[in-house]
Amino acid sequence: QLQLVESGGGLAQPGGSLRLSCVVSRFTLNVYTIGWFRQAPGKEREGVSCISSSGGSTYSADSVKGRFTISRDNAKNTVYLQMNSLKPEDTAVYYCAARRFTTIQAMCQMTGGDYWGQGTQVTVSS
Repeated sequence: QLQLVESGGGLAQPGGSLRLSCVVSRFTLNVYTIGWFRQAPGKEREGVSCISSSGGSTYSADSVKGRFTISRDNAKNTVYLQMNSLKPEDTAVYYCAARRFTTIQAMCQMTGGDYWGQGTQVTVSS
């Protein structure tokens, strides 16, 4: 069973930055597509950014394009989400997820992951 543990959430001011980390254990990371998803109260889950198993391809939702960057370090079994220029509407619980045999677009836009972390709260407020 793949295990994913997120960290790095917290309180940030509008315009500020946070970096989320997702550590994957029990299996090697380099066969999995990884995605970051978020869910705000009363809203549907949204695929924020996804990255291919090699790290060569990424997808970002229009709502975060140009502000958020996903990256991965397979040697450290870790995926990152660098979040800049944060807005109050970025407030949500952020989850990382893993899935094999999928495209980054399909994972972020439709299917989500087969394995999920427990989530980390991001709050953007002055």
